[in-house]
Amino acid sequence: MNDINKSLTEFNRLLEIIDELRAKCPWDMKQTYDSLRKLTIEETHELADAIFSGDEAGIKNELGDLMLHIVFYAKIGSEKGTFTMADVLEGINKKLIYRHPHVFGDVSVTRGATEVEENWEQLKIKEHNGYKAVLSGVPSSLPALVKANRIQEKVRGVGFDWENREQIFDKVHEEITELQEEIANHDRDAIESELGDVLFSIINAARLYEIDPEAALERTNRKFIKRFNFLENETIRKGKSLHQMTLDEMNVIWEEAKKTDN
Repeated sequence: MNDINKSLTEFNRLLEIIDELRAKCPWDMKQTYDSLRKLTIEETHELADAIFSGDEAGIKNELGDLMLHIVFYAKIGSEKGTFTMADVLEGINKKLIYRHPHVFGDVSVTRGATEVEENWEQLKIKEHNGYKAVLSGVPSSLPALVKANRIQEKVRGVGFDWENREQIFDKVHEEITELQEEIANHDRDAIESELGDVLFSIINAARLYEIDPEAALERTNRKFIKRFNFLENETIRKGKSLHQMTLDEMNVIWEEAKKTDN
């Protein structure tokens, strides 16, 4: 059995299992879109953790969990009579073919992935007869950092972007200066606003240099946790307490922790 046939067999088996669970399991029977939503978000974060850690087995397992949720939502939809799993698959198949005219049509791409992304955004607007707002597809519930990055990607798709990516650093410096001015003015509301502008410009710089800001920040988070755990463990080993140490004493151990990064 080739991989496609095996995949179809296992997918059909999953559909049958969900049918059985929905009919006989008290927990599965009571689930709704809303009750599953928070669990889906949790599973998505677990997948992201596995990807970030390079855990191939974890990625496989978390993809299975997400697939379960997709099938579960479709099952609820079919019970409501609003859509089926077949409708979901048909919809995404049509969308992929429509939005890849350079693969399934006669459109030529000369500028690589950047042009593909621009065409993608233009085609999304055409799907709504040219009246869909460019940023309407950005979910309001996205975390602010992820949302900022997605907003910037969206507007780039219609040509709203810097002519040269180096220009972003002038903007970063400008926003930092404005933040410092508001800090000097002790205006808390203005400080918050300007800090947001600084963060937005930093995220923009990450995008322009093809760095995922979420991944970059998570990398720093993990690095900090590792170093701080080293600091804490070394402190305990020496029979001391962090509360009793001076900042200079902690910095000595912190510098030792930095040597363990690689």
